[in-house]
Amino acid sequence: MRLLQASGDTFVFELDKQEKTLLFELLKLYPLVPLAHHRLTKAAEPKELAPAQQLLEEAVAEQRQQNKQQLLAMLNDPQRFEPVERGFRLRLTGPQIEWLLQVLNDLRVGSWIILGEPDYDDLKHVKLALQNPRYFLTMEISGQFQALLLHALDGDA
Repeated sequence: MRLLQASGDTFVFELDKQEKTLLFELLKLYPLVPLAHHRLTKAAEPKELAPAQQLLEEAVAEQRQQNKQQLLAMLNDPQRFEPVERGFRLRLTGPQIEWLLQVLNDLRVGSWIILGEPDYDDLKHVKLALQNPRYFLTMEISGQFQALLLHALDGDA
């Protein structure tokens, strides 16, 4: 995936067929971060915070449902991915990129949690890649798409 054009608040990317398929399959995994991961506090949860924690989890669940609906709409929109000679053109606005970055971050962090929150300073991630390639690849590929989108927003692409 590469940035073809950035004009105002519109960004046009080019993806080949494999990249589009990879992005679609990746986005279908959303959400991966467990609801219980979102905490009001890192300290032991006092009973008086339980209602507030429940409200947080309900709000996160509602946001996820909205994100899932937006994802389905994006993936099923025939005009979102315009077929061209070398693959597809994807047009996104700045706010759409910001939203997509949040979804990709959920996939990346959720995969990291599922993998046991490995420290990259260790070489454990090589072993994890062999034991659970689905989440290792999800974590890595989400990060690559995030980097490309961030570079586009920063004007570095």
